[in-house]
Amino acid sequence: MSDAPHLLLVEDEPDVASFVRQGLEEEGYEVSWAEAGRRGLEYAQQGGIDLVLLDLRLPDLSGLEVCERLRLHRPEVPILMLTALDAVEDRVRGLRAGADDYLPKPFAFDELVARIEALLRRMDRSSEPGRVEDGPLVLDPAARTCTFDGTQVDLTPTEFDLLAFLMARKGQALSRETIHQDVWGHDFDRGTNLIDVYVNYLRRKLDEVGCEAPIETVRGIGYRYASCSAAGDAAEDRRSSSSTDPTSTR
Repeated sequence: MSDAPHLLLVEDEPDVASFVRQGLEEEGYEVSWAEAGRRGLEYAQQGGIDLVLLDLRLPDLSGLEVCERLRLHRPEVPILMLTALDAVEDRVRGLRAGADDYLPKPFAFDELVARIEALLRRMDRSSEPGRVEDGPLVLDPAARTCTFDGTQVDLTPTEFDLLAFLMARKGQALSRETIHQDVWGHDFDRGTNLIDVYVNYLRRKLDEVGCEAPIETVRGIGYRYASCSAAGDAAEDRRSSSSTDPTSTR
């Protein structure tokens, strides 16, 4: 059995798909092709796919729908969205649907390969150090899991890597350029709000489990990871108060 990464290309234009597939196979990848969104989703959900290349405009199911549904069943699989739409709002829609990165058409083939390599490198955590802890918030790079006070936090690959990068540099003010280069693995595009979108994702997901605002905005620079220990202490205080209050109900 081949050890080459298995990519799924979901693209409705046969000429584009043939060009991309042939080029990637020459680069050493195993590539499967789905011409429509529903078939691509079914294929990806079967397992054995290391990365999905997903066109935005597809018949039967749009790329956004495929991305959203795939995230529910296979949150660990990186998704690179390919789109002829280059407006900021279209990029944001793709990212909000769960894409890890995007590449506007037409694109240089070498850049496509570089984006794929960057996403796959982030998934290879065999050399990662042990887990990272901030009070009740725990990241385990080997297992790719995140928990807060014992509650699982479901993160996409990019969300996980962004949080791991910030937590490992707790208290440091980090520029958008620095964050982008490390997490996404390619040059920072000042015309995109990619990082801001993903920071908002993280803030929302952490807030939902009680970890309040550990990521601070540093005006004119970027972001800083502060701490969510206080949020965990507050949750513990609430539990203790509930357990000792004779008027509390269960």
